[in-house]
Amino acid sequence: MTRLASIGKGAGGANRGMMVPLPRKGAEGGTSVNLECKWGVGDGQRSVGQRKSWSAGYLSPDGGSQAVGVRSNQSNPASRPRLPGVAWVARYGRNKESGWFAVPALFLSPGTFRQKEPTYVSQPMPDRAPHPNADVRMRGFVSRSTLEEALDWLDRQVHALPAEIVELGHAAGRILAADITSDVDVPGFDRAMMDGYAVQAADTQGGSPYNPLPLIVVGTALPGEPFRGAMANGQAVRVMTGAPMPAGADAVLPAEVTEIDGSRLVVQGEVPPGKHIGRRGEDIPRGMRLLPAGRVLRPQDLGVLSSVGLATVPVVRRPTVRIVATGNELLPAGSVPEGHRITDANSPMLSALVDRDGGVVVSAEIVPDQREAILAAIRRPCDVLLVSGGSSVGQEDHVPTLLAEHGELAIHGIAMRPSSPTGLGRLGELLVILLPGNPVSCLCAYDFFAGRAIRVLGGRSPDWPYRRARLPLSRKLVSVVGRVDYARVTIAEGRVEPVSVSGASVLSSTTRADGFVVVPGDSEGYPPGCEVEVFLYD
Repeated sequence: MTRLASIGKGAGGANRGMMVPLPRKGAEGGTSVNLECKWGVGDGQRSVGQRKSWSAGYLSPDGGSQAVGVRSNQSNPASRPRLPGVAWVARYGRNKESGWFAVPALFLSPGTFRQKEPTYVSQPMPDRAPHPNADVRMRGFVSRSTLEEALDWLDRQVHALPAEIVELGHAAGRILAADITSDVDVPGFDRAMMDGYAVQAADTQGGSPYNPLPLIVVGTALPGEPFRGAMANGQAVRVMTGAPMPAGADAVLPAEVTEIDGSRLVVQGEVPPGKHIGRRGEDIPRGMRLLPAGRVLRPQDLGVLSSVGLATVPVVRRPTVRIVATGNELLPAGSVPEGHRITDANSPMLSALVDRDGGVVVSAEIVPDQREAILAAIRRPCDVLLVSGGSSVGQEDHVPTLLAEHGELAIHGIAMRPSSPTGLGRLGELLVILLPGNPVSCLCAYDFFAGRAIRVLGGRSPDWPYRRARLPLSRKLVSVVGRVDYARVTIAEGRVEPVSVSGASVLSSTTRADGFVVVPGDSEGYPPGCEVEVFLYD
């Protein structure tokens, strides 16, 4: 046998793929393969052996792979599967800790032909078994992930997007993508900080209403229009606030302690050297770091950036978000409900939440409960896809199966209330978040997962943007160990009252609520009088 390849592990211990020789061009017949390994291998569903087991497969013309037979090493060579004109690949084995794993060493046994210099092609391998909750329609969930597991997966998927350059006038509220350092001094010159007269301080010493001192006014300095010359002893220059200080002057005498008599200035007060002068660079010296990367730009920040001569600024690109609401019963937002159809409430709510968290909604559409229509809708490009509805156990809840078939369904079913049918996955580079159709569940799932992802992609903190308060409960807040509860509450007279109507479809309960309390999965709730943390909707 000829050694073909050794499979190493990539970043994080994941096997990234294997090298597979292609058949010689023009070869007739098939290529039989014997794959030997030190570990067990599987047929895509289960472990089928230990040492000396092997699994055969082929690389299909569209780049996919398929297992076509499982045999022990002692199998009759004549029984090995053959297919003409294709390259053979090995399937992953499986263990419960890491899911799928590749065989560590592969060997090729040429069948109907020999290759002196085989051509190699890299074939990516799946890194996990099918999700047990890929299809829960009319069956129920096999298991549920913990909130911590779901957040861990999500946090590993999202990082701040690349920077883009925007005009300063459009930068408010954006996230700065790089530190900003000033290349200039602000101000770039010494300037008068009061209306009055630029003088030499020594000429004012002893001046008072009872001992007026005379000076000669030799000119004027205005903002942007300096005095062209230099002052001498016994002279003064009229200055306005912000005007450059004339050469030879070392103080500004306020106009309130002077009188003017033609070209003669009568000094009735005194000033020390440096009084009422703004020094060059005292606001912003050259080389100063003005603003750090990651800062949310405020209106006053834009003023500072403009003062150092910046017309554009690098900011983190805002993530693009598409919203797909599924359901034959849905009418467009703003429509009057009619018959047995309801108006889409989730899309307007989600659009506002995305905008709050720094994303850009590029489309919001309603799609019927048809596999082909849903698949077409979820394939359109964006950074984050939010699918509302179609993620639970109903007969027409197609979205999880479509995502599992055409992408990756990493999480489906989370131990929380509401929002337990939430799903997370990927479709190529697209992050997909499956939100329940019930409005309160949709809001809850957005808060826990979608908003977090959008904020991180946009360079923001993953933390909730809600104000928080710690207040005592007026009555018991009940929960169940093993799940996280998102409990809507009101606040009256400084005490927290759980909202009595808790159905996931009662969206109006969130408008009556002042906020929510999160009860962790290891708690049965809180007794009356217990101080809890409230996340305030406003």
